[in-house]
Amino acid sequence: MRIEDYALIGDLQTSALVGRNGSVDWLCLPRFDSASCFTALLGEEQHGRWLIAPAGGFRSVSRRYREGTLVLETDFETADGAARVIDFMPPRDGGAPQLMRIVQGLRGRVPMRMQLVIRFGYGLLVPWVQRVPGGIVAQAGPDAVHLSTPVELHGEELTTVAEFTVQEGASERFGLSWFPSYERPGRTEDAHAALARTQAWWREWSERCTYRGEYREEVLTSLIVLKALTDQVTGAVVAAPTTSLPEDPGGERNWDYRYTWLRDSVLTLNALLAGGYTDEALAFSDAVFRATAGQPEQAQIMYGIAGERRLEEYELDWLPGYEGSRPVRVGNAAAGQFQLDVPGEVVGVGWAVAMAVGQLPERLWRQLRKLLDYLESVWQEPDDGMWEARGPRRHYTQSKVMAWLAFDRAVALGRRFGLEGPLRRWEQIRAQIRDEILVRAYDPQRRTFTQSYGSTALDAGVLMIGLVGLLEPTDDRFTTTIDAVRHELGRDGFISRYSTEVTDDGLSGSEGQFLACSFWLVEALALNGREAEARELFERLLALGNDLGLYAEEYDVARGRQVGNFPQAFTHLALISAARILSGERMGTRSASPVPLPPMPTPPRRPARVKLTRP
Repeated sequence: MRIEDYALIGDLQTSALVGRNGSVDWLCLPRFDSASCFTALLGEEQHGRWLIAPAGGFRSVSRRYREGTLVLETDFETADGAARVIDFMPPRDGGAPQLMRIVQGLRGRVPMRMQLVIRFGYGLLVPWVQRVPGGIVAQAGPDAVHLSTPVELHGEELTTVAEFTVQEGASERFGLSWFPSYERPGRTEDAHAALARTQAWWREWSERCTYRGEYREEVLTSLIVLKALTDQVTGAVVAAPTTSLPEDPGGERNWDYRYTWLRDSVLTLNALLAGGYTDEALAFSDAVFRATAGQPEQAQIMYGIAGERRLEEYELDWLPGYEGSRPVRVGNAAAGQFQLDVPGEVVGVGWAVAMAVGQLPERLWRQLRKLLDYLESVWQEPDDGMWEARGPRRHYTQSKVMAWLAFDRAVALGRRFGLEGPLRRWEQIRAQIRDEILVRAYDPQRRTFTQSYGSTALDAGVLMIGLVGLLEPTDDRFTTTIDAVRHELGRDGFISRYSTEVTDDGLSGSEGQFLACSFWLVEALALNGREAEARELFERLLALGNDLGLYAEEYDVARGRQVGNFPQAFTHLALISAARILSGERMGTRSASPVPLPPMPTPPRRPARVKLTRP
């Protein structure tokens, strides 16, 4: 299946991908970054999956989330009738992780088939399976799962299968729960009670959304995705629930995204605060400050869910990869890179927290001051850049912009909240960085800012120059930069983050058009005064989402499909940010003005749009 053929379900500590064919092809237990027990997404059926679908195939399929929830309904139409599979993962509330599946008969009589292929350790380990009353238990190494169902089960070539029929008004239920193999399985929750609890939890959460701007439906969907990618225990947000979904199908651009990137921090804070989810925003900021505590020179660009720093990268050579995209990687070596944008993101988080609660705790201010002292000593050095290139270090323009932002936000914090610090010196450094960017990163012949000092390559990251306020977004230099980025990095209107043909990033092959950068272009156009162009692009970007409103990291225009890890938090965050700009909002954490702007009045309700779907 294509990447966009999958749906996301989750329990706020891990998640699963469910295909349009009724197969759960990806599930890591018990955490987002644990080894998967269903890995068909990166291999084949034999690497683990859980299929529930009509036994004789189906004529058509449709699916949806129940309103305001992450409860998935998939309807299968067959020659004999219609059946619905309801998939969800109840919030744990201190209990075991569970994946529930309820099969309902909608019309006629539909023969169904269930096939459970459990393979622990990323599809490598075939477990020992034993029958227990009302189901089976499978275990290998430290992991065990319990399948509970009233349906009769039997073994078939190292898998567990069942054949049953549902008729109109009838239902069958299946519950899969994980537990440590050295313990006994816990009590399985009644599936229908769990469904009611899960649905009520998500709807209560969604009803708290205070966003009333344009594109509210799309914004709420993206906020639900963001919540699903948030670890309820630590407050961290993973970039995506998957690893090694390719940016270039069949190529080597395959990475593990089940970690927290500081690059996404300010966007995450903005999105959560825009939705009125202050508790989640503060929990995330706590996760950021815990992870970066210690010596500032040891700060990383990404961390594990609980702030882990050792994210060694290795390859799973027994997996063929999604559509032959190898290697399949676990861990991410980019965690050890040097990126100058990290301090800017951390200070931006401090600014967002302070504006949300009206103060900045002294301990956080001390931590930020140490980080700024370090940044003062290294901002003139080349770095690896925000896109984690595995080529030579450069003086990346976006990195310098974020270094500028770190001092800009620090000065604003000090002045607004009366915090002690060398504000005059920070102002001087801020001015020095800005002057250097305007001279060394700008190509007067081409009238555009470039990817790095002295480079001829372009990079969508230079759009940050106007989005964070280093230049006014109507400045002629920013206007011509927007046009250059659209012309040189654009393909069918969507833009790449950089040109792999011009930039040596240390990898072979190419990649698709980067969706977050395309949403940045929407913001840049809107702030540049070209609202009609911005809206037209935004509507086209919305049409790229799948039938559930989910987005991967990139869209491959040539192939006409989504590529990269899925669903991607960065894309959904950028969607929210662009929607806010189109609604007339400016975000204090990303603007040059340290004074918060008053809330925007609720715009008139827009007429419903026709949502484009792909067959």
